[in-house]
Amino acid sequence: MHALILVDIQNDFMPGGALGVPQGNEIVPLVNHLQTLFRIIIATKDWHPTIHSSFASSYPNKQPGDIVKNEGLDQILWPAHCVQGTFGADFVAELQQNRWSRVFLKGTSQSIDSYSGFYDNGNRRATGLGDYLDSKGIKRVYIVGLATDYCVKYTALDAVLLGFDTFVVTDACRGVNLNPEDVGMALGGMDNAGVKLVESYELIEKYAADGQLS
Repeated sequence: MHALILVDIQNDFMPGGALGVPQGNEIVPLVNHLQTLFRIIIATKDWHPTIHSSFASSYPNKQPGDIVKNEGLDQILWPAHCVQGTFGADFVAELQQNRWSRVFLKGTSQSIDSYSGFYDNGNRRATGLGDYLDSKGIKRVYIVGLATDYCVKYTALDAVLLGFDTFVVTDACRGVNLNPEDVGMALGGMDNAGVKLVESYELIEKYAADGQLS
């Protein structure tokens, strides 16, 4: 069994949002098309409290892009984003949601961030995504969404560690690219860890040949 995982396709990650990912809006039509190929579709959602350890505004004299130590981990500071109950935390309106099996919230603890859809950044608390996939008999996951160099990357790396056959659909993702080489390094790191990097046409061709992906 296969599943499609949609990572954090939320308003605040769209261009013009609080933490806009360049060209992030461009993936939405493609993600909608890919959803038609799957029976099991799961979404993750950044869902931060108003005061959060990843927000630069939570620290005096700190700016987005600064790095602090938090819970023994290096934490990049970001603009406040995806605050619970706000428009910025909502999924993009154009994103089709009617066929989703589950939504998993992440980043809900004030004290630690969660890039991965499976765990917080310290691997101390699970979101339940891994157990849910196991309960559905899922062996292979395809990952799309935002952002390539953070939440997509760490979701994919954790999926591999948990034993899932893991694919990232690269043209259905976009990156933050705080540094110009970040997306390339993220893709290389995923590839080295056993994540398979594919483009959407490969899935569409496979569906045409096999009649289904899940």
